[in-house]
Order: sequence, then structure tokens, then C-alpha cells
Amino acid sequence: MTKKNMLFVIDSLHVAGAEKSLTTLLNLLDFSKYSVDLMLFAHGGEFEKLVPKEVNILRPLNYTKFTELSFTDSVINSIKKFHFKMLRSRLKYSFRIRKKNYSIAEEARIFWQSVSNVIEKNEKKYDIAISYAQGIPTYYVADKVDATEKYAWVNASIRLNEKEKNYQKLFYNKFKKIVAVSDSAHEIFIETFPEYSSKMEVIYDINNPDFILQMAHSGESYEDQFNGIKLLTIGRLAYEKGYEIALEACKNLKEQGINFRWYVLGKGPLQQEIEKYIKDHDLQSNFILLGVKSNPYPYIKDADVYVQTSKFEGFGLAIAEARMLNIPVVTTRFDAVYNQMIDGKNGLVVDMTADAVTDGVLKLIKNKELKESIVSYLHVEKKGNVEELTKFYKLIG
Repeated sequence: MTKKNMLFVIDSLHVAGAEKSLTTLLNLLDFSKYSVDLMLFAHGGEFEKLVPKEVNILRPLNYTKFTELSFTDSVINSIKKFHFKMLRSRLKYSFRIRKKNYSIAEEARIFWQSVSNVIEKNEKKYDIAISYAQGIPTYYVADKVDATEKYAWVNASIRLNEKEKNYQKLFYNKFKKIVAVSDSAHEIFIETFPEYSSKMEVIYDINNPDFILQMAHSGESYEDQFNGIKLLTIGRLAYEKGYEIALEACKNLKEQGINFRWYVLGKGPLQQEIEKYIKDHDLQSNFILLGVKSNPYPYIKDADVYVQTSKFEGFGLAIAEARMLNIPVVTTRFDAVYNQMIDGKNGLVVDMTADAVTDGVLKLIKNKELKESIVSYLHVEKKGNVEELTKFYKLIG
């Protein structure tokens, strides 16, 4: 039987929801039927070591290698080769992106408008090409990949203005199917693009409880010997994760004399801003940035409460992982939250404010009966959703 050639494209394999989902999917694929390439726009992510050996991670794009040079080295490199196209594109993007605070969708559009002319095409012919994230991976698969069938994943619930909508349509028109990772992500996408309703499918981010349980019992966890209440948040240090809510809630808990530490796994553009808030409000012993870990599961297993303060999520994979390890969750009421949360049963769903998050955490700390009820429910509720793999195989044929 001839194997089908398949390409996945994603920004990177740093620790985040879509990246975890893709890593899980790759580890479940039947490699007797598929020959798989993986294209990344940034290399060195922590999850790369979890990619199965059967997957061929493609070499970095020439532009990716160019942007890894310092600005001075990139100028010298351009002069030596007497080739200034990449330098012009890099400068164009740098100047445009500095002008104001752009949304994620705007940043991706500006990047592609600035540099797509110097990004080489993939020369291989594929049976199936999948952009496993919105924005740049979607643009790349649409414009730079030759494939019989193209599929686009929608893993964030983002409402677009008219300019972004019209720009993205140019690319989504080239895909056979568009896959949302939750019902709410599907609904929000259709609000913006009703013309694509017949092309839409819903396949939840795949999580494998056996893999997560195995990983939770191997690798490092908290090393500070702290014996109080351990709160944990996992997520990129970025606007959409609502860290200003978490920080204020942390300050509230400290003012109420709670013996706790709030740990965070993640990195991102708001790190300096978050560190400044921690210092300004004397939270160095309470709000602990641990960076990124290739295996976050021991940290989840050893936490008392998992806290998610997101403003929007496509699905909320870290919440699913906490549930699989029977850790009570306090989460804000983002669009996709009720795809997996039952308020008062497997955790608490609260308003998107610091006071509401504070109250939710305090309930789980102080109300022993409530916490035990939630943990009991978590032990018996359905774990994981590897059956979504069947939907994936049906999609690609």
C-alpha cells in the first residue's frame, strides 16, 4: 500500500495548547499509511523532543535562519552576498510592527505582507497539507505548498474586523475543509465567515490520558519545598491569557493572609511587564515564573488548584489536562469554557475579574467539602478524547 504524503505546518513547538495537541496527534498517527513532514517557523521548541522519530522535521526556511542573525550580522550578510531582499523585508516588518499594539491577526497579516515575497515555496508535492494554527501557517500552506487537499485548523476564538476578514478570505478560499477545535470556535468563525459553513468540521484538540498520566509520573516538579497551597497556571505570557487578572488575584490572596504560591509555566511578550508588577507589589514569594517545561504534567499533578484566567481560548487544553490528573480548576468564563467545564462539578467557572478569580480560589481552599466533591467527580468523569482521531482519519480520507 502506497503511503500518503502529509505535511503539517505550525509556528513552533514551544509549550502551548495547539502545540500540545499536534504533538499528541503525531504520536497517535498510523505511520504505515502516512509519510509525515513537519514545517516550523521557529525551531528549538520544548515539544520537539516529543515528536515521534517517524516524523521528518523540515530544515528551517532561509528567512527563518536570516532572522536568527543579529541585525548587524544580517546587514553584513546581505552586503557580502549583495542580496538585500530579505533585509528589506525584515526592516519593513520591523518598522510596521512597532507603530502600535496590534492584535494577533493583525501581526500575522503584517508579517505575511512584509516577508512572503522572500519565503521560498515547498518544492515537494503532498497529498495532504494541514495548517495546524491560524495566521502564518495558514498563509504558508495556502501560498507556498503544492497539495492535492489542504486543511486549515482554527484553534483560537478570535473575532475579526472587516479588514482582517477580507484578507483572510483570500487564503481560506484555497482550503478543502476548515477544522475548529471546539463548538464555540466553530460558532465564532462562522459568525465572521458564514460563507464557509459547508466547509467546516469540529475536531476537538486531542488529549491522551494514558500519555499524560505516564508523563505526570516522570520528570521534575516543584523544587522549592513549599508546603502551602500550590496554584498553577500554564500559558503564554500574552494578552489573551489574562495575566493582569491573575496578578491582581494573587495580590488579593496575599492581602487575605493565605499561605500560597502561584506558579506559572510559560514565556512570552509580557514577561517584563509581569515581572515589574511582581516587584512593584512585593509578590516575589507568591507569583513564581518557572519558564517553560517540556513536561508540565508533574507540576499539574502536584498542584492543589489549576487556575486559568484566559480572555479567550479555542478549547483550553491545559484545563483538560488538569481534569485528567484530577486537579480542581478555577477558570474564567471564556467562550469555549463550557465545552468541557461543568460549573460546581469538575471545577468553578467565574467572571473574568480578579475578584471573581480570588473568590473561586478561596472557595476551593476553604470549603473542604466542595473541593472533595469536585475531586470525586473528576475521578469518575470521562478522560481524554482519543476518539477524535477517528474524525481526523475520516476528514483526510
